[in-house]
Amino acid sequence: MRQNQHNGGWKPDVIERAENRGDAPVELLAFMTKAFPSLNRTRLKSLLKYGQVRVTGYPSPRHDTPVEPGAVVEINHTRPFATFKHPRMKLVYEDDDVIVINKGYGLLSMGTDTGRQSETAYSILRDYVKKQHPGNKVFIVHRLDRDTSGLMMFARTEEAKEAMQHNWNNMVLERNYLAVLEGVVEEDSGVIRSNLDENSRFEVYTTHQKGKGKLAVTRYKVLERGSGYSLVQFSLDTGRKNQIRVHASDLGHPIVGDRKYGAQASPIHRLALHARSLKFAHPVTRKLMEFSLPVPTRFAGLIKSGVLKKSADK
Repeated sequence: MRQNQHNGGWKPDVIERAENRGDAPVELLAFMTKAFPSLNRTRLKSLLKYGQVRVTGYPSPRHDTPVEPGAVVEINHTRPFATFKHPRMKLVYEDDDVIVINKGYGLLSMGTDTGRQSETAYSILRDYVKKQHPGNKVFIVHRLDRDTSGLMMFARTEEAKEAMQHNWNNMVLERNYLAVLEGVVEEDSGVIRSNLDENSRFEVYTTHQKGKGKLAVTRYKVLERGSGYSLVQFSLDTGRKNQIRVHASDLGHPIVGDRKYGAQASPIHRLALHARSLKFAHPVTRKLMEFSLPVPTRFAGLIKSGVLKKSADK
């Protein structure tokens, strides 16, 4: 990590990096032996043992970890790389400029204006990066609703934040969500377009009144059907507040657990909405970054009825 500030006796990290520019994976120790010729095998094994080696953002103590083509190996000569552990979110990826997390259900992205202070994804990451160095910071790039789980990106520098936010539509190439909807959605795919407005109670709704609201466009594809539910993938052409939730309700099939928008029940005791995949151009290197999560187990469980029925089988 960048260590540009010196607080008292804090010793900055000294990090070496090397990228696998070949076309095949290589075992980590073998890769390091060639990539860092000034370090002997004993020193490399010691760095592995004490958590001072990271492969594409993940600390790795195993000598046989595969280094895939394009993967970056980092060696921290100063101290072990900080490890991230938290029961409400997981670290998916990090480098000098961005962090990608899997946010848990029920966790706010950042604090609200109500004055109530509670743990948020932002505060958890802020504390984590400050353990690496007291001067480190983290910046919100986009948000997920408290009741939505899944992939979320943060910036580690103001430059990365500005690059992403000012060029969002060009930098973010794909954001897909999974939701379990009440009822059986008949069409295999479709597009929902409407103007969304918000009332004084902060409720977002579709308006047909001319000149009101902002256009929202949501694309959907049914992945599975079963037990009276539909597993649906959503992608957004626009990024309005509660867009998927409103459009699912407009479709006549509200998201499971979303009583605010018409759901009848909450069998898994949460909103069944999950940010599943994220693809973007790195704000500094412009390298294509792709992340994907599996279908949450509790989502799949809702639509299982003996044999899971594919939409293609209909």
